[in-house]
Amino acid sequence: MEKKLEKNVSNGVSIGVNTYLRKMKGESRGKIKINYRDSIVSATGVLIAIIIISFMTLHLSYPMAIAPLGASCILIFEAHKGAWSQPRNVIGGHLLSTTSALIIWSLLGKSLFSIGIVLVIVLILMALTNTLHPPAAASALVVVNNQTGWGFLVPIFLGVLLLIFISIFYNNLFSKRQYPQHWL
Repeated sequence: MEKKLEKNVSNGVSIGVNTYLRKMKGESRGKIKINYRDSIVSATGVLIAIIIISFMTLHLSYPMAIAPLGASCILIFEAHKGAWSQPRNVIGGHLLSTTSALIIWSLLGKSLFSIGIVLVIVLILMALTNTLHPPAAASALVVVNNQTGWGFLVPIFLGVLLLIFISIFYNNLFSKRQYPQHWL
């Protein structure tokens, strides 16, 4: 009886480990067809937006805002139909992340712990408010890592508004593009 129990436990562990390892293999995906024309349209939009946003952030003396806003540019122009690219997510995600990070930085200062806490809180808040936008987490990291101060909200707020405006104007010039898909 004891040997039978040992064998069952051993088989169960073996099956569990095999299942676990099989998950890491991933699934096969079909051949992806790249629309080069659409990618060039997206790249041109990114170029226009990041030049304008970079000018603004440099003028306001917050060049570190270019990184998270640049990541948002890529998402908004290349994945303009995606949920994470919509205005609610872009504006809400950046403002929520930046403000949360500024509060945490004001309370805890710069440390590995505060960087980790900022990301956890930002993820939870964006999930709860349905404003998930991954580049916004970079805004939070910039706040704590560079100790930007509350003035960092200005280039982030202006940057996301400029980005949304440019994206609406530019993406809707093309017949097969529509931005935004939804506002709220």
